[in-house]
Amino acid sequence: MNAVSPSSVDVASAVVIPAQSLVSLFLRFLRFGALAWGGPFAQIAMIRHSLVDEERWISSEHFNRVLALYQVLPGPEAHELCVYFGMLARGRIGGILAGIAFMLPGFLMMFALSLAYVSLGLDVDGEFAILFAAIQAAVVALIVRAVHRIGSHVLLDKWLWGIALLCAACHLAGVHFGILLLGGGVAYLLARRWPLAAAAFIVLCATGATVWWSARPAGVQVGLQAVQAIAMGSVSLGALFWSGLKAGSLTFGGAYTAIPLLQHDAVTRGAWMSNSQFMDGIALGGLLPAPLIIFSTFVGYVGGGPLGAIVMTAGIFLPAFAMTLLAHEPLERLIHEPRIRTFLDGLTAAVVGLIAATAVTLMMTSVRSILTASIFAAAISALFIWNSKWIIPTVVAGAAVAGLANTFV
Repeated sequence: MNAVSPSSVDVASAVVIPAQSLVSLFLRFLRFGALAWGGPFAQIAMIRHSLVDEERWISSEHFNRVLALYQVLPGPEAHELCVYFGMLARGRIGGILAGIAFMLPGFLMMFALSLAYVSLGLDVDGEFAILFAAIQAAVVALIVRAVHRIGSHVLLDKWLWGIALLCAACHLAGVHFGILLLGGGVAYLLARRWPLAAAAFIVLCATGATVWWSARPAGVQVGLQAVQAIAMGSVSLGALFWSGLKAGSLTFGGAYTAIPLLQHDAVTRGAWMSNSQFMDGIALGGLLPAPLIIFSTFVGYVGGGPLGAIVMTAGIFLPAFAMTLLAHEPLERLIHEPRIRTFLDGLTAAVVGLIAATAVTLMMTSVRSILTASIFAAAISALFIWNSKWIIPTVVAGAAVAGLANTFV
């Protein structure tokens, strides 16, 4: 799609998009990024109110269709919407500028927090231990709430429930997430046409996982174990970029789906950070005006310093840029193909299982005292009772206050 002047026309909706310079386009989406508080629903609502309800760039029906596409595809939907609107206004260069502008405030703030965290050694045992333990209990509550929220929209029949539960069990047993994602999609494809074949496939997969678990090599642990972070800079930039690219390509259903994927690389396999550090990064991401996936900047910083933060962030967001800029229309047609949608439904159910398994392992390592159990209970109650756009930063900040109060008592 090429830039046009003085205006761009959205043919599908017959709406004229006001002409604007690249600088004004960048500043418009930079403002969106600076005000992107409250998680994806609040971010999408802000974009819709400004560009659809007030300025009428596209029709409400067209917006709904575009949003439905990005909810199925991997990547943060709010960011992809910004890239899409930027592309409508000024072509692909406009899409790139809009996407960069939207993510830039969150990236800069997370970069600064990562620098402070590592430089000051805030993760070490000592006077800050109770503070971060309290915050981590709240993070576990956020992940549990995400499992419920995503699962309620995804697990719509017994097959999808079965896929999610089996994938959770297999992930706890150490089966690679790539196998589980592929298996979930294939299983649901079979279930919709040949239920008996699907049942046989699932039984075969469960048997294989059980055999593997029984014959696993000595030293293999269940789930994700806290390990000591290795020296910063020992992880190659290529490995960090590849880790981000994989996670960014598989974040179906929101940023929370990236958690088990990045944790597998950063904590379990790569061992460049501990479970505790990983959860601190998620907590910091929940405080910022940005898609929660921006916590990947922190993961990259711990693994490779400033350059590590940049390359992992680039890897995470690259699929969102590429799918919008290069393949929006073909993907919109493809996603309506029934078999593709069915496969993605099964894959997404598998992702729910992975997040649930991650929540279990994190709970086992983080909720281990009366204080953390109390904070977890209060946080999960607040998350289920209130639906405010401020609930995530409020829960994290509240846990921090409780941790500080117990630190200096």
